[in-house]
Amino acid sequence: MGSSYNRITIIGNLGRDPEMRAIPSGDMVAGFTVATTERGKNGDQTTWFRVSAFGKLAETCNQYLRKGSYVYIEGPLTQREYTDREGATRQSLDVRAREMRMLDKRGEGAADVAAAAGGAQIGGGSRPVRRPAAAAEFDDSAIDDSANDDSANMDDIPFRAVERGTDWLLGG
Repeated sequence: MGSSYNRITIIGNLGRDPEMRAIPSGDMVAGFTVATTERGKNGDQTTWFRVSAFGKLAETCNQYLRKGSYVYIEGPLTQREYTDREGATRQSLDVRAREMRMLDKRGEGAADVAAAAGGAQIGGGSRPVRRPAAAAEFDDSAIDDSANDDSANMDDIPFRAVERGTDWLLGG
């Protein structure tokens, strides 16, 4: 029988500042939430994920991420069921972050402020986050795709497209 694979990629905004804590083994864990929003004809649909990062990644998340940060998170997804304080059964989507990338534009994110401050930890709360324009709002008249080659800098995006036959797959 073949092996299975569990990995999710989330691109969204932090719902709160990361909270650091130590687990009994002594490792550090950063916990935070990330919201993704899909816009549709019937309105917006927001999905919340509870993210846990461990070790050095936890320290990096705690130092540079803040409520509102625009991030890329990748890791295995688990779904758990629990009972809230009122006795209602709830479900939670939990991600154990294996990779995190800060997607805020330069000058907008806490990482750039931290770098300017010599890597000091940043305090603060929410700040405005610039989002990409919706497809209907995007003016592509200035795009020259006559040179349709692979010379684009693919390091500017958190994934790369891989052509296999006639299908396009996202790969890492």
